[in-house]
Amino acid sequence: MNIAVLGGGVAGLTAAYYSAKKGHSVTLFEKSAALGGLAAGFKAPLWQWALEKTYHHLFTSDTDILELAAEIGFKGIFFKSPSTASLYEVRAGENSILKQYPFSTPFDLMRFPLLSFTDKTRMAAVMAFLKVSPFLSFYEKETAHDFLKKTMGKNVWDIIWEELFRKKFGKYAENIVAAFIWSRIKKRSAQLGYIEGGFQCFVNFLSKRCEELGVLIRKNCSIERVEKRRKGFIMNEQVYDTVISTLPTPIMKSITKDLFPHWYLTQLSRLSYLHAVNLIIASKKALLDTTYWLNIEAQSFPATVIVQHTNFVDKKHYGDEHITYIGNYNDEKNPLMKMTKNEVLSYFLPHISRISPAFHKEVVRTYLFKGPFAQPVFDKTFLKNKPQMETPVKGFFVANLDMTYPHDRGTTYAVKWGRAVTKLF
Repeated sequence: MNIAVLGGGVAGLTAAYYSAKKGHSVTLFEKSAALGGLAAGFKAPLWQWALEKTYHHLFTSDTDILELAAEIGFKGIFFKSPSTASLYEVRAGENSILKQYPFSTPFDLMRFPLLSFTDKTRMAAVMAFLKVSPFLSFYEKETAHDFLKKTMGKNVWDIIWEELFRKKFGKYAENIVAAFIWSRIKKRSAQLGYIEGGFQCFVNFLSKRCEELGVLIRKNCSIERVEKRRKGFIMNEQVYDTVISTLPTPIMKSITKDLFPHWYLTQLSRLSYLHAVNLIIASKKALLDTTYWLNIEAQSFPATVIVQHTNFVDKKHYGDEHITYIGNYNDEKNPLMKMTKNEVLSYFLPHISRISPAFHKEVVRTYLFKGPFAQPVFDKTFLKNKPQMETPVKGFFVANLDMTYPHDRGTTYAVKWGRAVTKLF
C-alpha cells in the first residue's frame, strides 16, 4: 500500500517506521523544517546538546519507547533521581513569602507541615492504593475532585491538589475524571530518564532508520486538505491508499472537513484543549538550588511549573549555562498567547524575583515556544467524543495525543499508538 503519515513527531515517525517494516510505501509529511513535534530540540551556539522546546523526561515504566530504542539500536538513554518540590505561599508575620517544600520521597510527605498527621497518613494510603491498582471503571464515573476529596479528605484536596489541577486545567479543574490522577500516580517513578544529546538525537536516529527502510520524509510540507476519491485519498495532487494522522485533532478536523461526515466533525468539535506556553531562560546562575521539578502551589505565582533542567542534566552540555523552563497551560483567551518573548519575560520576572531577588541580573538569553492543543481536557465530554484510531472513513486512521488517555502526554505514548495503528491494516 501507499501510505501517507501526517505529522513528523515521535508518533508519526513510529507509524512510518513500522509501516515501512511491513513493506508498505510510506511518505511522511511535516510542516516544520525539523522533525520531532513536541519533542523537537534546538541548540544555542555554545551548546553541545539540543534542548527540547517543551520540557521532557522519561520514566522507568516507559516501556514502549525503551523497547523501540532497543529495536532500532539507540543506546543513549540514562536515568537519574532528581529532586522535586512544591512552592507554597505562607504567612511570615504580616507578610507572605514563597517557600519550597521537598516532595521527592514518602518521608518528605510525612515532614510536610501544612497537613496534619491524619491527613498525611490518609493521603499516603490512597496513593499507595492507586499505585498498585489496575485501571478500574469507577475512575471514569467520577471526577478527580470528588474522588480525592472523598478518599483523601477536603484538607488534602485544598492544600495539595486543588491548585495543581487549577494550574494544569484552568476552568476545567473540577471536571477532570479520576482516571487522570490514577494514571499520574500509577506511572510516576523516582528515577527519571533523559537522552544523551537531547530528545532530538533520538528523533534524528529514528528518522534515519525510517529513511533506511525507504520512507520519504517531506519537511516544510503542510497538508491543507484531504479528499477521498474512488482510487484513494488525494493530498497535494498525490494519491494514497491509507492515511495516518498524528496531528492534533482540531488541526486534523480543519483539513478533513470535506472528508468526514458532519456528525463525526461535530463530535470532534466538542473536545477542549489547552495550549502550552514555555519560557526558557539561560542564565549564569540557577534559579533553583537543587530542585529539578517545582510544582507551583502558590496562587499568586501564575505558572504551572518551574523546571530547572540543569539540576537534572549537567550544565556542561549547555556551555555551562543554567537552563530553566517556566511552563504554563492556557486557553486561547489568555494574554500570554499573544505576548512576545520579552513581554513574557517581563510578566514573570516580578514573580521569579520572589524566589531569587537578583535573578534578573543572571539572565543571558531567553526563548519562547508555544505548543497549540498540547493538553487535551480529560473530562466526561472527552470520554464521549474522543476519536478512536479507526475513523468513519475506511483507510483513514488517527494516532495522536488524544490516544494517550488516561495518561498524561509523553513520548512513550507517542511510540505506543504510532506502532498500534499500523496493526490495523
